[in-house]
Amino acid sequence: MPTLDWLNRKSAVTAAAKVPGRIFQAVPDLGCGDPAAENLLIQGDNLDTLKALLPFYAGRVKCIYIDPPYNTGSAFEHYDDNVEHSTWLSLMFPRLVLLRDLLAEDGSIWVSIDDTECHYLKVIMDEVFGRKNFISEIIWQKRTSRENRAAIGSVHDTILLYGKTEAKNWKEYRNLLPSNTAGFSNPDNDSRGPWRSIPFSAQGYRPNQMYDVVTPSGSILTPPRGRCWGATEPEFKRLQSENMIYFPKGGEGRPRVKLFAGNEKGLVPMSLWLAADVGDTEDAKKEVLSLFSSDTPFGTPKPESLIRHIVQISTNPGDLVLDSFLGSGTTAAVALKMGRRFIGIEMGEHAVTHCAPRLRKVVEGEAGGISEAVGWKGGGGFRFYRLGPAIFDEDGAICKAIKFPELAAHVWFSETHTPLAGVAGSPLLGVFNGKAVYLLYNGILGDRRPQGGNVLTSRLLRELPPHDGPKIVYGECSRMPPETRREAGVIFKQIPYDIRGE
Repeated sequence: MPTLDWLNRKSAVTAAAKVPGRIFQAVPDLGCGDPAAENLLIQGDNLDTLKALLPFYAGRVKCIYIDPPYNTGSAFEHYDDNVEHSTWLSLMFPRLVLLRDLLAEDGSIWVSIDDTECHYLKVIMDEVFGRKNFISEIIWQKRTSRENRAAIGSVHDTILLYGKTEAKNWKEYRNLLPSNTAGFSNPDNDSRGPWRSIPFSAQGYRPNQMYDVVTPSGSILTPPRGRCWGATEPEFKRLQSENMIYFPKGGEGRPRVKLFAGNEKGLVPMSLWLAADVGDTEDAKKEVLSLFSSDTPFGTPKPESLIRHIVQISTNPGDLVLDSFLGSGTTAAVALKMGRRFIGIEMGEHAVTHCAPRLRKVVEGEAGGISEAVGWKGGGGFRFYRLGPAIFDEDGAICKAIKFPELAAHVWFSETHTPLAGVAGSPLLGVFNGKAVYLLYNGILGDRRPQGGNVLTSRLLRELPPHDGPKIVYGECSRMPPETRREAGVIFKQIPYDIRGE
């Protein structure tokens, strides 16, 4: 597969692996509502934050939407949106790698971009996510007014859509869109209510679906050229007896099947999204102005109805949505209103001055945006975190601020490449592929002396929660002879040297 080359590509490709693990520090005063709602607003650099999320959320995010800086020169104060092309690519590549690792197997990532970097972004996303995982290039009509100063007025942005799995499989995970009532009527006063009709024909040739149909006026019809009827003749006669067949053109047209309002399976999403259906930038600005008066965090926010369309297609209630370029907070607000969990990441101070207040208003029942359409009345909540220190200091030692649960999550992910379920409160972190993983650190066994309970001995091993099988034990040192460890099925790994910091 062709790859894109640029200045500093080599360092960009390896950058994600070199990002140190960090911890999160809660700021309770900036959160709101139910703290058990599992919604996170995190202030910090998104590259470091994404890496810090891996031990907890790797493979768990159902939908990722990001609206990164477009590198257009249309600067806004919170991002440097005019970085040199190679620098922009180096910024995006490692973030995409980490986003891929956070994405669930049935998940999808949606990236808004304009034509300045769209085609370059497509090539690096092919590399990171796999070309077969490319699902669609969606055209969003972002404005309806004409731009007379431009050579050709730009009225659309692109949304690149990829799955964690191949595109041919992802259609099994996406949702159909609800159909509207346009085109439904009841010209024959059918007691079952309004209906519309769909063709009673299918592509191809099937011998048992090639028969003559007699119209109400007595005309004899055959299937259209290159097609067959939509069902066998006995099925057609059953539908006809149940008043499910409609002949247009005064009874002379080819048969069609009645489809009643409410009985449709749904509509397959299309790749052209018009402003009339999902809103435009003017709608987005009005939404933000209604929340923050004239103090808008960004010049180009996205309308809630656009994000609703994405969330509607790609998730179900309770699923996790992530936006690592949260901007004015639209993705988090929409996810909350639609009953999804969310993680929003912003590095600027407006995470405090705009994102948190906006989400607080949503919790309190804010009525703008999609609130009326989805029946939002308020509820839920979110927790606010700031990105904390690295787990390891410059000398490779574990920082003194690191607590047992924080190191446990990092050790478990380092060992298993899966997130740790819940908060660790025992030296036995869990069992993975038949192997028990233990961590001796920070006096977890009740001995609060600096080295108390952190040294593996035969006596301490007997005190650990039992496991009938191989054991991996992390600790400061081991005083069990290697032969004794082998007999006990123990693999010892020394802290901090055997803990991967990348």
